[in-house]
Amino acid sequence: MSKITTTPRLPRRALRALSEFFRLEAAGGIVLIAAAVLALVAANSPLQAAYEAFREIPVQVRVGALDIGKPLLLWINDGLMAIFFLVVALEIKREALSGQLAERSQLVLPLVCAIAGVVAPALLFFALNRGDAAAMRGWAVPTATDIAFALGVLALLGSRVPVAMKLLLSTIAVVDDLIAILIIAFFYSHGLSVTALVWAAVALAMMALLNRRGVKSLGPYLALGVVLWVCVLKSGVHATLAGVATGLLIPHVDKTNNIDDDTEHSPLETLEHALHPWVAYAILPLFAFVNAGLSLGGVEMKDMMAALPMGVVLGLVVGKPVGIVGAALLMRALGWARFPAGMDVRAMIGLGLMCGIGFTMSLFIASLAYQDPLLYEEAVLGILGASLLSAVIGYAWLRAVLPSRGGAQGPNKG
Repeated sequence: MSKITTTPRLPRRALRALSEFFRLEAAGGIVLIAAAVLALVAANSPLQAAYEAFREIPVQVRVGALDIGKPLLLWINDGLMAIFFLVVALEIKREALSGQLAERSQLVLPLVCAIAGVVAPALLFFALNRGDAAAMRGWAVPTATDIAFALGVLALLGSRVPVAMKLLLSTIAVVDDLIAILIIAFFYSHGLSVTALVWAAVALAMMALLNRRGVKSLGPYLALGVVLWVCVLKSGVHATLAGVATGLLIPHVDKTNNIDDDTEHSPLETLEHALHPWVAYAILPLFAFVNAGLSLGGVEMKDMMAALPMGVVLGLVVGKPVGIVGAALLMRALGWARFPAGMDVRAMIGLGLMCGIGFTMSLFIASLAYQDPLLYEEAVLGILGASLLSAVIGYAWLRAVLPSRGGAQGPNKG
């Protein structure tokens, strides 16, 4: 079995960022799980009426001359989640410029695995729902991976998990998030307003000009980001994509100057460090709380066996690991990539199972895909069931194949 024997060599700056990322995401993942459980308890108890009333609290916000009124649920999904996508974009840009995605040798395996891990679940969902046009709007629901939830489960395994596995999982998840952003932009935009899009383009052009002129102050970017969010909200493109665009235009280190990249000030990292704890410990748990509260009263096994939830379950629990592990094995057989240090086929299977935890992004895509409450509830049922199955099976599998602290340094060969 061909394996590299060292973990990827990354700059000190990238290693520091990864360490902080793993710490926040793992702890935030546990909070995320607790929020989802709390939502299910609230939705299936005497607190159900209060829970529904909380989600529907009317919130009025004035931005300049605009007076925007939405229920709390939509402010969280359209507003706070824009901050989540802003952090995702900052992370993608940082990794692309100075992290795991900066070198082709580090990018090939996770890129191919992530693409395969999107295609395989989508095909399984299509196979079960191809005759139902309404259900097929959610074909992308089982294509996502929740990095926070997955790292939260991995944290329960402690020192059994090799660093290279966390690196590979996070890189696959970053590419996965990028694919999800493209899917949302191309497949879940509707009723486009040319006027709003023109103003959004003006805001983007102004941010690009600031970047080109080397402006490092975050204030102008964030002010234009708010303008961009309002324009995108009114344009028919989902408002969270304004967070993505803003994040990609925040400046990072300048590769062309003579300042050491490990010590140069990075506005991108300053903003990411400021926002990441809020996203991990507040925004994502709040999103989970208002979106995962599915009432299970009257739910029977036949409901789970319906085509839509079963397509989500099979897509995440089966399609994700089959796509990811199959791609990794093919890449290794062709000699195009090797497994990271400390990982064999069994460890890669465990990683694939962990990637079947869709949760946050899957819930988000489901909220965009299904306006019919019944279809949305079926999708949520599938997401919760699949994420729980993937977490339990992945944890049990990795606990069995990864050595304990006092054991061997890599998975046992089989």
